[in-house]
Amino acid sequence: MIEENTLREFLEVLSSKAPVPGGGGASALGGAMGNALGQMVANLTIGKKRYQDVEDDVRELLERMVRLQQDFVNLADLDAEVFTPLAAAYGLPSGTEEEKAHKDQVMEENLLAASLAPVQIMEKAVEMLDILAELAQKGSRMAVSDVGVGVQFVRASLLGAVMNVYINTKSMKNREKAGELNAYADRMVEEGTKKADAIYSQVLGKLRPQAQS
Repeated sequence: MIEENTLREFLEVLSSKAPVPGGGGASALGGAMGNALGQMVANLTIGKKRYQDVEDDVRELLERMVRLQQDFVNLADLDAEVFTPLAAAYGLPSGTEEEKAHKDQVMEENLLAASLAPVQIMEKAVEMLDILAELAQKGSRMAVSDVGVGVQFVRASLLGAVMNVYINTKSMKNREKAGELNAYADRMVEEGTKKADAIYSQVLGKLRPQAQS
C-alpha cells in the first residue's frame, strides 16, 4: 500500500520498470500533497486571534481535508489495484470465438474499472480546489503562498488523472459509456482548471508587489 511506503521508496518504484504505481498513482499523490499544504495553512490559521471570526469555518475545512487526504491515498492504491487485472486481461487467449467473447467481456469490465479510479481522483481534486479557494480568502496571510503551491499540485492531479481516463475509455467497445465518462471528465477539467487558475492568480496578486504609478 502507498501509505506504508516512504517517499523515497515510492519514488524508487515509480521510476522503475514496475507497472504500478504510474501516472494515476502519481496524480493521486499530487492531490494528497496539495491537500497537505492546505491542512498546513488551516493549522497555521486556527488559534490565531487575527482569524477568530473565521476559525470555525477553517476548522470545518480542516476536517474535510483530513478525510480527503485518506481518499487520495486510497485512490492511489486503487489505481494500482485496477491496473493489475487489466494488464492480465490483455494476455487472455482469443483463438476461438468463445475465448474472444470472454476476453472482450473481461477487458470491458476492467477498462471500466481502470477508468473509474482516475475519475474519482478528479472528483476529489475538484473538491479540494473548492477548499483551497476558501483558504485563499480565510487562511493565514503568512501562508497564502502555500495555498498557491497547493493549487498547482491539485491542478496537476486533475490534469494527470484525466489522461488515465482517456487512455482506458479509448479502448472500450461500449462507446456510449466511454463517451459519458469522457464528457464528465471534460467538464471537471474545464471547471477545475478555471478554478485553479483563478485561485492562483488571486494568490499571485497578494504576493507580488503593487506596481508604482
